[in-house]
Amino acid sequence: MDLTVDLAPQRPGKLVLQNPVMTASGTFGYGTEYEGLFDIQRLGAIVCKTATRHPREGNPPARIAETPAGMLNSIGLQNVGVEAVISDKAPQWASWRVPVIVNIAGESPEEFGEMAAMLDGVPGIAGLELNISCPNVAGGLDFGQDPSLAKAVVGSVRRATVLPVIVKLTPNVDDVVPIAVAVEEAGADAVSLINTLVGMAMDVRGRRPILGTITGGLSGPAIKPVALAWVYRVAGAVQVPVIGIGGIRSAEDAMEFILAGASAVQVGSVSFVEPTAALDILEGLEAWCQEQEVERVAELIGAGRVD
Repeated sequence: MDLTVDLAPQRPGKLVLQNPVMTASGTFGYGTEYEGLFDIQRLGAIVCKTATRHPREGNPPARIAETPAGMLNSIGLQNVGVEAVISDKAPQWASWRVPVIVNIAGESPEEFGEMAAMLDGVPGIAGLELNISCPNVAGGLDFGQDPSLAKAVVGSVRRATVLPVIVKLTPNVDDVVPIAVAVEEAGADAVSLINTLVGMAMDVRGRRPILGTITGGLSGPAIKPVALAWVYRVAGAVQVPVIGIGGIRSAEDAMEFILAGASAVQVGSVSFVEPTAALDILEGLEAWCQEQEVERVAELIGAGRVD
């Protein structure tokens, strides 16, 4: 059974995963936090939490709230900064078999490009995921809601690095397809979607919003139908690989995204509930393929499309 998928076919051999199960940024730390829980080397790829040009403390509390079938977060991109990622995290990743993709967020196209240049050629870093879609920091959605701005970000990064570039798209737009097409034209090797939906929760006893920032990003099973619909539409509009994200908690969920056109999936919020979820989903996917006598998982990409 061949589970390999190529997320950067325009750059042969640069980002071929041993299987299509990845972890989502912000839900798996830097990967090191899970090393003692299960064999993370079996995963297709790990996407680390977002790195910014300088360290960030994040948003004021409260920063997490449970919702029916999901959760709200307003972490605010708390992180150690790109320099610490290079000096402290990448050397550990360089010894791993599983590729690590660094998610980055900048305040301008130029800053995105600056970080891409810093990360280019660093051992242990297999690719970049551009976070142009974070709903819980000031201006975090701006780049992801305007095709021209999204294109400018990707162009700046593309000029600065030979690393494979994935662009993470937001669902908080009228139509994500023009954004996906724009970043593909600018040189993105793949797109991932969706990031979280804007949401909020009220403390009815305290008579105020629960989150310190009032609104935050909604993730979890509640957003899966929205994510699946956007993946289906985007996969029909672009030629680059699509990575599905949103409410995936089982092998069946993962297969829905693959059949809709996703080449790979990212496992997110479920890891907070079940830390071994990504491995469980991978093993479930392997069992499903054996049961269905599937020899190459790549043959299933888009097999459920009717357009």
